[in-house]
Amino acid sequence: MLAAGCCVLLGCASLDPHAYDPAAQRRQRDDAVGDCARLFAGIDRQIDAEGTRDAQSPRVPGFPHLRVDRVLARLATAATVASSDGPAAQWYQALAQLDAADRAIELANTAGTTTATVEALAACRQTLSLADQEQLAKLQAVAEVPDDYSTTLRALGLYPLTRYLFAAGIEHWRQETLASFAAQAVGPTSGAQRVRYVPEPLPESLPAIRDLPRLGLSSVGGPALAELVVRHAPRLEIETAGDADRPGALVWQPHGGGERLEVASAAPVLYVRSGHAQMAGRWLLQLSYTAWFSERPPARAPDLLAGRFDGLLWRVTLAEDGSPLIYDTIHPCGCYHLFFPGERLSARARPAGIDEGLFAPQTLPAPTANERVVLRLAAGTHYLQQVVVEAAAAAAGVRLSLRDDDELRSLPLPGGGRHSVFAADGLLPGSERLERFFFWPMGVRSAGQMRQWGRHATAFVGRRHFDDPELLDRYFERLP
Repeated sequence: MLAAGCCVLLGCASLDPHAYDPAAQRRQRDDAVGDCARLFAGIDRQIDAEGTRDAQSPRVPGFPHLRVDRVLARLATAATVASSDGPAAQWYQALAQLDAADRAIELANTAGTTTATVEALAACRQTLSLADQEQLAKLQAVAEVPDDYSTTLRALGLYPLTRYLFAAGIEHWRQETLASFAAQAVGPTSGAQRVRYVPEPLPESLPAIRDLPRLGLSSVGGPALAELVVRHAPRLEIETAGDADRPGALVWQPHGGGERLEVASAAPVLYVRSGHAQMAGRWLLQLSYTAWFSERPPARAPDLLAGRFDGLLWRVTLAEDGSPLIYDTIHPCGCYHLFFPGERLSARARPAGIDEGLFAPQTLPAPTANERVVLRLAAGTHYLQQVVVEAAAAAAGVRLSLRDDDELRSLPLPGGGRHSVFAADGLLPGSERLERFFFWPMGVRSAGQMRQWGRHATAFVGRRHFDDPELLDRYFERLP
């Protein structure tokens, strides 16, 4: 339908929406539009040459001055009114703002960037926006986020057959997880010391939240956002057998004449990110919190799951009144996806076929404003063992700073300059796991390796992305 609309606008008879490249045609023009298209192309070449491309939100094919994420891709179908202040204009502006923000991060990490370059790109983005006015249908068709699964790997790995073996392994892990949660409900089973971590009463920095009221997204900001970030930040109770069990800030440190990424456990941090989910046609605010650890130490030799860096990502989806509706969690590899629904949701019937589906080892009634969630984590593996709710007043513990997760995309280097902790492909270098040599038939590239927001494939059997705004609607329905 969108491709057909594109042909109507462009006067073509038959057109593959992904084959037509406006940027390539514009670079041939001898006017301001051509100058701007060439400027963006040149900057992109420089960014790629220095390896500072940011993988969080991909550039839109044919529109290098625009970027998209899965929320904006979902909103494309709502951007149908092409007036100067209607939904289409607001959606387009959001794509442009996303590129401006992400490109600013890339340029901050790229040597030789000047203020004049940033200003020229901003002016050119405005010039190109005027040229894009007749391209709405084409833009809607190509504003997509590429799938994080490799169909090629699945074909080579005989996925239709091998998925049954992996599904059996996943079911075994689920049974072990249920047993662990049941044991914790009776009482801690380990003699390891448990260290408590409590978020600071005020965040050091706040995540950006989009405000697109015409498209259904409305944000909170300032003190109201700070109150939500603190109120829903989880407390941690971690079995601690060594330094690998102490959460910290990711920092670049001098190492052998260069730099090396480390976890500074002397500065415990929860990194905070905002997002949105769509349930029953309504957009809901999400807050995500990530704790990082220096490693997952080997439990045996060899240990396919061990390696440098580990973490836990905890997300809360809020109802319209700011109370928790559901929680879910993964590790930064995209692994171990667990759901913790509240009493206002009901699980949908599981569809037929081989698919991981949802796994909810525990339900969790929504904490009141005077209660807080506590996550109990195991030593070494950092597996979530249980979620409990306690009074907000019970606040003794090591203090956790709350920082914007986007800081990790541009951290200062000890010798000057800046660099992301993630590579241009969205993976965290140095966090590779041996499991990648065994799990590749499921189509997840470098399975077990830590990765950037937006790059979390969370199912080996089936397809699922953590940042998919329709994910929760796929598994749950809201009760009246």
